[in-house]
Amino acid sequence: MKKQTIDSRPAGPKPWYDPRVRSIFFQVVAIALVFWGGWTLVDNTLSNMESRGISTGFGFLEESAGFGIIMHLVPYDATMSYGRTFWVGLTNTLLVSAMGVVAATILGFVLGVARLSSNWLVAKISLVYIEVIRNIPLLLQIFFWYFAVLSNLPSPRQSVDVGGTLFLNNRGLYLPEPLTQDGFGLVWGGVLAAIAAVIGIRIWAKKRQLATGQIFPTFKVGVAILVLVPIVSYLVAGRPLEWEIPALKGFNFGGGITIIPELAALWIALSLYTASFIAEIVRSGILSVSKGQTEASKALGLPHGLTLRLVVIPQAMRVIIPPLTSQYLNLVKNSSLATAIGYPDLVAVFMGTTLNQTGQAVEVVAMTMAVYLTISLLISLFMNIYNRAVAIKER
Repeated sequence: MKKQTIDSRPAGPKPWYDPRVRSIFFQVVAIALVFWGGWTLVDNTLSNMESRGISTGFGFLEESAGFGIIMHLVPYDATMSYGRTFWVGLTNTLLVSAMGVVAATILGFVLGVARLSSNWLVAKISLVYIEVIRNIPLLLQIFFWYFAVLSNLPSPRQSVDVGGTLFLNNRGLYLPEPLTQDGFGLVWGGVLAAIAAVIGIRIWAKKRQLATGQIFPTFKVGVAILVLVPIVSYLVAGRPLEWEIPALKGFNFGGGITIIPELAALWIALSLYTASFIAEIVRSGILSVSKGQTEASKALGLPHGLTLRLVVIPQAMRVIIPPLTSQYLNLVKNSSLATAIGYPDLVAVFMGTTLNQTGQAVEVVAMTMAVYLTISLLISLFMNIYNRAVAIKER
């Protein structure tokens, strides 16, 4: 006698009714459409370039550029290649971005804290600054600093002289340039040793505080180490450092370090503009901390400065860091407005002059876009790592 087996399991939904199957299907279709659209775009572009006799590839990077650049952090002259112009523009972009991030962060934190000050005048000055600066277009502010302020400085012969070593005129700010001599490696060794010592003391002080409750003056000791150790290393090495003082030669100054007006105008405008947004981010972060935390710290007898530094700011950083990252990204991207006043950043030098001379639009634009994408992703990566490191870990 045959036994009949009956499958008691309920029949599953048909594939086109299964949300998971439909999700995978539509994602595959979307990816296929994106690749098809990209391939069509590339194929049409190459066909059009070939019909117009425009060669493709990156061989143009080895050709001689034939034009000068007013500011370069890497060695450069007009006989060098277009590839070198790429590096010149990239380093100039990184320079003004790094300077802007540092200045905007410091100024933004100061303004954000001042905005919540109990002093009426300080709070109102901060409020007026934020509301005025962040509501004026950045390009207009760059023009203001470049054409209305820096261009009206005196000529080189009537330069503002500060102690015979620093000169300011409408062609830039001229500073003494340090020239290292033999034996300066000992000074670098002293600097690295001082930094390592400060990090070690900070770790030890934190463990000591957790174990005993006693606070070690890490900041004062750290500053003393960072100042004294390099000075002692410098004296022991026989003072292996000389200064090149800028001097007026003909119609302009020569020697020393020159900060051109284009860099100064762009840096000031980017810093002031971004700082106004960072100030609001800092203010909102501080206000997000429960008022009971402040009242509890005051009840323990902590002064206002320590309450802010040890209780409020560490908790506010959870709210501050994500939007702060966005402001850093905006600052880097806004630096491309440099082309409006002639600062030789990546867009002006590479996507401007180099593209016009070579006609390699696809390659030049693709490289420029890849650079900004890489910088943005790296900033986001480092800020996420920092955010994870300073996050409050609940027990």
